[in-house]
Amino acid sequence: MATASAIAGGVLLLAWLWLLFFRGGYWRTDLRLDARPSKEGASLDGAWPSICAIVPARNEADMLPHTLGALLEQMYDGPFSVVLVDDHSDDGTADAARRIAAASRHPERLTVVSAPPLPAGWAGKVWAMHTGIRNAPADAAFFLFTDADIHHPPHSVARLVEQAQTQGFDLVSLMVRLRFETFWGALMIPAFVYFFAKLYPFRWVSTRSRKTAAAAGGSLLVRSHFVQQEDGLTPMAGALIDDCAMAKLVQSRGGALWLGLGDDVTSLRAYPGLRDVWNMVARSAFVQLRYSGWWLFGTVIGMLTLYAGPVVLSLLSLGQALTSTAPATALAAACLNLGAWLAMTVSFAPILRWYRVSAWCAPLLPVCGFLYTCMTVDSARRFFRRQADAWKGRPYQALPGPRD
Repeated sequence: MATASAIAGGVLLLAWLWLLFFRGGYWRTDLRLDARPSKEGASLDGAWPSICAIVPARNEADMLPHTLGALLEQMYDGPFSVVLVDDHSDDGTADAARRIAAASRHPERLTVVSAPPLPAGWAGKVWAMHTGIRNAPADAAFFLFTDADIHHPPHSVARLVEQAQTQGFDLVSLMVRLRFETFWGALMIPAFVYFFAKLYPFRWVSTRSRKTAAAAGGSLLVRSHFVQQEDGLTPMAGALIDDCAMAKLVQSRGGALWLGLGDDVTSLRAYPGLRDVWNMVARSAFVQLRYSGWWLFGTVIGMLTLYAGPVVLSLLSLGQALTSTAPATALAAACLNLGAWLAMTVSFAPILRWYRVSAWCAPLLPVCGFLYTCMTVDSARRFFRRQADAWKGRPYQALPGPRD
């Protein structure tokens, strides 16, 4: 038994070392963008392109007073407008948006439109985004897709445009800071970003020679000609993970992508506890697996092996070292498995630091891995029982094929 634990521990340690050094540095947090004015902006003096921000909004009357005003009052030297798409809200979202605009310094920047009835085969949010494009100014050089709960500091739009224009990117997206209020939020929200970056290493996304395509929908700037074509967003009509679908669409049309952490751009929607994080993940985790039972099975086995394996084997090996007739082998097994646990702990620490969460939470990454595995299984359960929703309570439907 001790020999088997030692072999397993060696394999797990090698797996974690491979992830640390050969998975695009997914655990690092230095690929980021703040919202402060930069010297690079001087090179765009007199040449700031026209920007249109598109805000899909469904029942956001309570959230808009905290976010829409900041978006309308962006300090941007070029033409800037906002199209808010009211997606069949029943809480007065459209009226709330108009009141906020009337009280701002730039009421002329806002246009409120109502989304037409949802066509068959379209996801609700993508249809709202498509509607926004159809109602945007014809001369818009970029579209900024942002959610109604995102707070943009005064220079947020300018910094996104600088990154695109000076570095030659066609899509620039920020993983914004998500808000949490409890221990579970402080543990699980950084873990959410950690697992996303592990799946889509930001450096790979931002390297033109690679085909890793991903984006974060809270703050996503894209050159208009990639989406303002005759078919608009039709190629991604049924996408439930719309941000990554947008990245794939832009990349398929020859666009260059950049994805990083947003230091100052924040989501004001709170995730008070474990249940809120659970629901957020369970809504789309099985979608990410393309509704495949085989992918689900492989994911469960892989997650439990990588995250729970080192912990369980470490404890078993330490127990064997105290009671076994071959304590040296058991101790070696314990060291190898503890080494794997240490490697994953080291990989989790940077994103905890970015979120200003104590590094003492880093050894709890196996708990996060186990819970996210449970969320993924629950996502599949919800899908097969038709309990899932894609956006604001609207039921989703499986749409097999490329649109997934």
